[in-house]
Amino acid sequence: MDAVRPLPDFLVKRYQGWKATTYADNRGWYKRLAEEGQRPRAMVISCCDSRVHVTSIFGADQGEFFIHRNIANLVPPYEPDGDHHGTSAAIEYAVTSLRVGHLIVLGHSGCGGVEGCYQMCEGRAPHLEEKTSFVGRWMDILRPGYERLAAGNEADRMRALEKASVMVSLENLLTFPFVTKAVEDGLLTLHGLWTHIGEGGLETYDPAAGGFVAV
Repeated sequence: MDAVRPLPDFLVKRYQGWKATTYADNRGWYKRLAEEGQRPRAMVISCCDSRVHVTSIFGADQGEFFIHRNIANLVPPYEPDGDHHGTSAAIEYAVTSLRVGHLIVLGHSGCGGVEGCYQMCEGRAPHLEEKTSFVGRWMDILRPGYERLAAGNEADRMRALEKASVMVSLENLLTFPFVTKAVEDGLLTLHGLWTHIGEGGLETYDPAAGGFVAV
């Protein structure tokens, strides 16, 4: 593995700083998590975008959130075909093994994956149409959201598609039998959120309002 190198110095120093401060001050809590296992209250499905910092937004501690990140915070439909399904596996583990009480899909402003889907569906991103594009094939999950977009200017439609990525994922979550059963049994609630990175805003989907409202 000649391509693998030791950790860069700046990360080594950050780790050492964390170990000497945060870890040292909470050593008992970390040992308890290690010995007793995790019992997260919620699962959060968010985008890989480095600007979306789930634990910071909610002030969460270690062990509180079970977090899964992928391009554009998408959930594929339930498809038990024997292939590799990272997102579906994370959902199954969270719901059936960890028994989280809340499952949150968190979208965000300026999502590059959503923009890629928009451009692809508009016929302006032929490279994403290629069968070999992992991003393009992943963003196919969001095509139903694009097809439901109302007419308007591109900026508004892009913002609407960001929120549609949350709604499509929530819809697809309900195609998983174990998710539906947990919801029907009152053991799990689903939540759709969208955050504005630049303004620090947070919106939640409210069925009564028929859309996203500020938190």
